[in-house]
Amino acid sequence: MTDVNGTSQHTFDTVAQPTWCPGCGNFGIHTAIKNAFTQLGLVRNEIAVVTGIGCSGNTAQWYNTNVFHSLHGRTLPVATGIKLANHELTVLAEGGDGDGLGIGVGHLVHSIRRNLDITYIIHDNRVYGLTTGQTSPTSVKGFVTKSTPTGVIEIPVNPIALAISSGATYVARGYSGDIEHLTKLIADGIKHNGFALIDATQVCVSFNHANTYSWWAERIYRLEDDETYDSRDKMMAFERSQEWGERIPTGLFYREERATYEDELPQIADRPLVGQSMDVDITELMGEHV
Repeated sequence: MTDVNGTSQHTFDTVAQPTWCPGCGNFGIHTAIKNAFTQLGLVRNEIAVVTGIGCSGNTAQWYNTNVFHSLHGRTLPVATGIKLANHELTVLAEGGDGDGLGIGVGHLVHSIRRNLDITYIIHDNRVYGLTTGQTSPTSVKGFVTKSTPTGVIEIPVNPIALAISSGATYVARGYSGDIEHLTKLIADGIKHNGFALIDATQVCVSFNHANTYSWWAERIYRLEDDETYDSRDKMMAFERSQEWGERIPTGLFYREERATYEDELPQIADRPLVGQSMDVDITELMGEHV
């Protein structure tokens, strides 16, 4: 494949450089995504990345691809529109835990059950970073922030369990401190024909001083290292999604093959909508309503 400049040699980097806090987990996630694009041999003008609002949303400025910086919680509706307009594009959406599991959680559930061929990456640092440290939907019970000075009293949203129970056909958890492993999970998610959710756990060095790099290093392990684990077993995947505390699993939780939303649309069976004629005469139709 060749890109818009007629060459197969291209970069996904931009002239501008990320401005996240030094040590931010977003650097690792951003690198893993670009690594996945490169490993898959993707071409920049055949990729569309949609980002939300928050620290991770600023990543739209640092992809040399088609990008759309959407409204808060609205990454998936925009990604859906792009995919249905041109289903030949590789569509990737990304946003923070507050963006996708707070205001955007309704869109997430319905995008999952439709099984759109979209890869969705949650930058999950368990705190609102851009607005300087309020509690988020994935903050653990008791977590102290400026918005919960006596500690969070709700239980956190479990994105892995939510995705599995909603019908996602590819569900994984990666870690921003393990770029090689996260790259593979993202690349496999992109290759998967269906909705792929990757919960990318990360560190917020400025506002989450509980879930630090050392905290993660002491707890995470790879599901691939457990020979008894079967990612095709939904009940086993859901059971493992509940594991949290002294040991936290990363890797592919669940995968199944199922027809995508696009596969079942006769309107785009022959060619993408963008390649179809839009020359429609509605004179007679309008006349019926005069």
